[in-house]
Amino acid sequence: MPKIKIFGPPKVKESMNISYLLIGGNEGDRTARLALAREHVATYAGEILRASSLYETAPWGRSDQPFFLNQALKVATGYEAAPLMSILLGIEEKMGRQRSEKYGPRVIDIDILFFNDAILRQPQLVIPHPEIQHRRFALAPMEEIAPDHIHPVFGKSVRELLQACTDPLTVKKL
Repeated sequence: MPKIKIFGPPKVKESMNISYLLIGGNEGDRTARLALAREHVATYAGEILRASSLYETAPWGRSDQPFFLNQALKVATGYEAAPLMSILLGIEEKMGRQRSEKYGPRVIDIDILFFNDAILRQPQLVIPHPEIQHRRFALAPMEEIAPDHIHPVFGKSVRELLQACTDPLTVKKL
């Protein structure tokens, strides 16, 4: 993967896009890393309009690792989805993220859950996040900040998706 550079403050335009992000990690000082990730998002990607509480969550996909801290963010950005994703990948890289194993431990992970009401299916970017309906650790913090946000593929609110979610893993609001 090519190195991604982060350039200056977020671009501002008359019509801002609304993106919902999930930030999380399970290595090092998790609380400090999420705070730094929020700082970088606000500096490079856009204005954070809302932030959920922190949630301690069981690891998904591989249980032999520490619990994660996760948080949902509502961000107003002047970027379109693909450039925003590049910026978020750049933030991960700047914070020391190394992609060595799927579902493995990580210092930081930043995912785009929703971007406006967009449905995108590109090789490097799928929006809405293709697994959100199966992941309590993403739905619970999203439900706190945007319970009525409608999933553009399923036509159901985040609250409805959370109520129907069968994921049994622990999600604890801190």
